[in-house]
Amino acid sequence: MKDNIKKTLENDGFVVIEDFLSEKEVEEMKEEAGNLIKSMPERSKRTVFSTKDAENQQNRDKYFLDSANNISYFFEAGALDGEGNLLVDSKVSLNKIGHALHSLIPVFRKVSLSEKVKECAFQLGFQDPAICQSMYIFKNPGIGSEVIRHQDAWYLYTEPMSLVGFWFALEDATLQNGCLWFSKGSHKSGVHRRYIRNADKNSPELLIYNSPTPSYQTSNFNSVPVPKGSLVLIHGQVVHFSEQNKSERSRHAYTFHIIEQKDAKYSEENWLQPPPEGFLSLYKH
Repeated sequence: MKDNIKKTLENDGFVVIEDFLSEKEVEEMKEEAGNLIKSMPERSKRTVFSTKDAENQQNRDKYFLDSANNISYFFEAGALDGEGNLLVDSKVSLNKIGHALHSLIPVFRKVSLSEKVKECAFQLGFQDPAICQSMYIFKNPGIGSEVIRHQDAWYLYTEPMSLVGFWFALEDATLQNGCLWFSKGSHKSGVHRRYIRNADKNSPELLIYNSPTPSYQTSNFNSVPVPKGSLVLIHGQVVHFSEQNKSERSRHAYTFHIIEQKDAKYSEENWLQPPPEGFLSLYKH
């Protein structure tokens, strides 16, 4: 098994492990997400999240920047009017909740620090892994937006590259509701651009991309539908995306990213920076 998942990740850029989560773990996380929705912020503090450059409200938003070590709420672009009023039911209005679920919410912390997650990290060769951020992604029916073709390393860069995403399907991820698509082997071509803190302190843009959006050939991508309970391991440099959810079914997922702390440097330019106590160590908890 050790050679298998490490070899597959190195060869393909992603690994699918079905039946990784129990039914109980899935339902507990979904129930906790429902509880978090009840604590949704008031109208004046509602923030839209989008991966499309032209819609990137978070580039100028301190709420997004401060979300690294908090529980923060991000809405779909079509869920709010210009004054922050909900245009849809609150239960289907959110894009995601992030970015410290793994450390602040017990249900998510338990899964993130589980022995089977630690075993995966060990099999991948991590010596001192830490979780740097986490998200609950809703991909709600009809409104769940597209996630553009990207590499996770754009956002969470380390030298040398050590980033791996753990993506858990809490519902069946299908072609209809916006499953992941991967460009197999694309992780071997380096990091194509970066999303960083703006060095220009006079600019209203707190966060910027350091180069234009790369162009990726559609024919290079393959859909990867997975059943509920699956874990998808995602190499930090593999190019992937998900389409808009045009179906009548949601596609909930919980995801977090780990980095190597031994002999790897987490960039001080990254949008997300560690809390004073450092990132949550995987093996030491």
